[in-house]
Amino acid sequence: MNKTKTIIATIARVLLGVVFVFSGLVKAVDPLGTTYKIEDYLKAFGGFFNDLMPLAGAAAVCLIALEFLLGVCLLCNVRTQWTSWITLAFYCVMTPLTLYIAIANPVSDCGCFGDALVITNWQTFWKNVVLIVLAIVLVVLRRNVRTFWHWYMELAIAALAVAAVSGLMLYTHLHLPLLDFRPYKVGNNIVELMEYPEDAAPDEYEVTFVYAKDGHEQTFTLDNYPKGDSTWVFVSQNSRLVKKGYEPPIHDFEIMNADYEDITYDILESEQPVTLVVMYDLAKADMSLMPRVEALYEHCAFEGNPFYILTGSGTEDILALAQEYPELSGYICTCDPVTLKTIVRANPGVFVVQNGTIIDKYNLRNRTKDHEN
Repeated sequence: MNKTKTIIATIARVLLGVVFVFSGLVKAVDPLGTTYKIEDYLKAFGGFFNDLMPLAGAAAVCLIALEFLLGVCLLCNVRTQWTSWITLAFYCVMTPLTLYIAIANPVSDCGCFGDALVITNWQTFWKNVVLIVLAIVLVVLRRNVRTFWHWYMELAIAALAVAAVSGLMLYTHLHLPLLDFRPYKVGNNIVELMEYPEDAAPDEYEVTFVYAKDGHEQTFTLDNYPKGDSTWVFVSQNSRLVKKGYEPPIHDFEIMNADYEDITYDILESEQPVTLVVMYDLAKADMSLMPRVEALYEHCAFEGNPFYILTGSGTEDILALAQEYPELSGYICTCDPVTLKTIVRANPGVFVVQNGTIIDKYNLRNRTKDHEN
């Protein structure tokens, strides 16, 4: 009987550990992405939560470190009697939270596995239901799990786990994510990823009509509305999305120049390499790197290659930048800030497009001579 309990506890421990390690790793290779997702939640909740925006980055780092540490401890059977309770507490918080998110749908996906594995909010909730059951099993059977580590080895494993995930997050913060799961990775053709296949399923809507007769209103569908019956007076028409159709991986890439002209395809169809400096939010950008932006502009001008600065900031911030750097004023363009944050995880960051294909991408603080070739 004890052997059976030990096997069940071990299966629960390993499964939970694998999920935590995977979740922590895919977030650690893109900590800014986790920060943006937390900001999306805070913005959607509104009110008091807007005041917590400055803490999003710290919250992302803590969440990633906790998930990875718990995963390693569970897999390596380190202090399982403690980690089992912490795991259960974690899912006691996350399960009702994801239920609320599934019902309210403030954001389209939870981001629990970063961009590596995108699942719906309801899938996230049911995933957490399964995991909380495993956590309960592990807590109940925790005394059947025997550890074989000395305390100093357990401390060393935990310290190495924290050091490893912290080093990975620091590297990706200073550079770019080691693994790029987004559609704007190097080698992808933006034009191709914007296209709709001929057999693409369109959005399906339910259309209803409201008519009035003798002071009473009634709702009809396309099948039964009173066509040709003059005794009914049309009041309104409503449509509701029933089924989402096909959406291309890239569907919101649009660039407007200083004259409010759409230059998206001028850039995507250019046979010359087009250098695009991304500063999604000028107020949050590292302005100490502006000398590098100027140097990059001068290099592009010398080579005769197009150069633009892309931002999602408002007119006031754009005018302030143009006034401070007049030589760049004619090259400042606007693009959706969410799109810009998706393209490159740096502010400022750079990506280079030629014939619609992304041929290079880097954090501006890491620009080297290799990026000029």
